[in-house]
Amino acid sequence: MSKIVIIGGLSAGPSAAAKARREDENAEIILFEKGANISYATCGMPYAFSGVIENRSNLIVVKPELLQNRFNIDVRLNEEIIKIDTENKIVFSDKGDYNYDKLVFATGAKSVVPPIKNIEKATNWSTCRSMVDFDKITKEGLASTAKHITVIGAGLIGVEVAENLREVGKEVTLIEGDKQILNMWQQKFGNFAETILKDKGIEVITSGLVSEFELDDNWKINGVKIRDGKTVKTDFVILSVGIKPNTDLLIENGAAHIGNGALIVNELMETSLKDVYAAGDNVAVKNIQTNNYDYFPLGTHSNKEGRAAGANAVGGAISFKGAYKTAIVKVFDYTLARTGLNPTALNKLEIPFKTVLTVAGATPSYYPGQKDLITEIYYHTETNEILGAELFGEYGVDKRVDVLSTAIYAKLKITDLSQLDLAYAPPYSPAKDPVVVTGFVAENILNNTSEQISVEEMAVKLENNEVSNYLLIDARTADEFKKGTIPSAVNLPLDEIRNHIDFIKSQQKPIIIFCQKGLRGYLAELILRHNNMENIVNVAGGFKLWQMFSENIEIPETVAVK
Repeated sequence: MSKIVIIGGLSAGPSAAAKARREDENAEIILFEKGANISYATCGMPYAFSGVIENRSNLIVVKPELLQNRFNIDVRLNEEIIKIDTENKIVFSDKGDYNYDKLVFATGAKSVVPPIKNIEKATNWSTCRSMVDFDKITKEGLASTAKHITVIGAGLIGVEVAENLREVGKEVTLIEGDKQILNMWQQKFGNFAETILKDKGIEVITSGLVSEFELDDNWKINGVKIRDGKTVKTDFVILSVGIKPNTDLLIENGAAHIGNGALIVNELMETSLKDVYAAGDNVAVKNIQTNNYDYFPLGTHSNKEGRAAGANAVGGAISFKGAYKTAIVKVFDYTLARTGLNPTALNKLEIPFKTVLTVAGATPSYYPGQKDLITEIYYHTETNEILGAELFGEYGVDKRVDVLSTAIYAKLKITDLSQLDLAYAPPYSPAKDPVVVTGFVAENILNNTSEQISVEEMAVKLENNEVSNYLLIDARTADEFKKGTIPSAVNLPLDEIRNHIDFIKSQQKPIIIFCQKGLRGYLAELILRHNNMENIVNVAGGFKLWQMFSENIEIPETVAVK
C-alpha cells in the first residue's frame, strides 16, 4: 500500500487528494493544512464583501468532513510542515514526522507585503488571500466606522475588491504603481477599465508608489503617503500588490525553480526531486505558445494541476501541457478579457505580428439592449496564426474570449475565424458574430482591400503634428461631426462622399478615414479605392474608440465641405 503525503489544502491539494483516491482505493493519503480551513474560494472574497456571495460559508468549497468521509483522506488541519527531507522521504511538523512514498507539494503562494514605512506598526490593514484576511476585512474594513478604504494594487483582485467595496457604499481609492491598472492588458484596455471605475466614483491613482503609512496615536493608519507627495486620507488599507510562491521547503532541498521561486514541473507535475510532485500557485508550467516556463496563478490551472499530480502520485499518467494567460475580470457593468500573447509580449519575444480591431454589436441591432463589443486580435505576420486577443464590452465577452482561447490552442489562423459555426439566436449573438466579423476584417486587410490604423498610431501623428501631411476624413453624418471629431478632420459623410471625389484627389495627400465604429469608414475607403485612390487607412474602432482612448476631441466650426 502506497503512502501519499499532500501539503497544502487550498485548491490543488484537495484536488490531488480526491483524484488520488478515485484512482487508488487502497492508498494511505494524508493532507496537511497549516490553517483551519481547506478548499476555500479566494477569488470569491471580493464578491462576499458586497453581498453578492451572501454568506462566508459559501466561500468554503469543500469541507474537511467531505474529504474524510467520502474520500477517506486523513486531513490534518492546523498542522504546518516546517521541514522536508526528500532524500529520506520524511516531512516534519511541530507535532511529528511522517514518511511518504510520494509527496504532492501544493503550498500555494503568499501575498507580497511591500516595505512601506510604518507597516509593521500599523494595525488596520490586510492582504486579501486567506480566510483570516477575509475575516479581518469584514470586521474592520466593512465596519460602519470605516468610511474610506484604500486598495493598493490594481491587478485582478485589487480591481474586484475596489468595485465591491464601492458597491456597498465605501469611498474607495485604488493605487497602482504602474502607469496603468490591469497591466496584463494593453494600456488602452486598462484605460477603458480605469474610466469605468472613475465614473463609478472610485479614485484611481496610477504611477503611485506608496512610501509611508501615516498613523494616529492608536497605531491606526489615517493616511497613505505617495512618493509624489500626495497623501490619501483613509480608514483601512487592503494590499493586493502580488504574490510569492511558498516554495522554500523544496528549494532548500535543491528543487529547480524560476526567478520568482515557482517550482519547475514537467507535464506530469513532477519536480526535479525524485517522487515529489507539485501543483498550484507554487509551480511554473510551460507556456504552450512560447515553450518557456511561466507563472499562471489561477484557480483553473491549480485544479487541473492538482488532479494530474494526485493521479500520477498513485501511478497514473495524466498530463497538464501548460497554459497561455487567459484571464477575465468584471468592472461594474463591463467585462475585460484576454488570452494568449499581446503586443507587449510579442515585441519582447521579437515575434512579427499584425493587429485587427473591430467594434461590433454583441447582439443584433434589432434586439433590445444591444451592446458593443471591442475585439482586438493579434496574429502572426507570416503564418496568420492567431497569437492573442483582448476584449472589452458589457455583454458576451466571456463567450468570445473562450472561442479565441480555443482557437489559439488549436493553432487556428485568423482566416479560420470566418468559417466557425458559432451559435446564433437574437438574445445571444448577431448572425455575424463579433469573432466572425473580426475574421472578415482581417481577411480584407490580408487581401489588401482595407488597411487599419490604430488609435495609438493616430495619437502619435497628432502629437507630432504629422496629421497635416494627411487628409483626415470624418465619414459620419454632419450631426455626428458637429458634436465632436478628431482634430483637423474634414466632414465628408459616407452617403455624400462620391460627390467629393475631385476635392479629395486635389489634396494629393495620403488619406486617413474614420466613422463611428469602423464600418462606414471601410465602405468609404472602398469607394475611394474604386476611384483609383491609394494610400488610405481606416481608424480601427472609429470615433467611438478614439473617444474612449483620447481626450483630444475638437468641436468643429465648419460642419462639412460644400
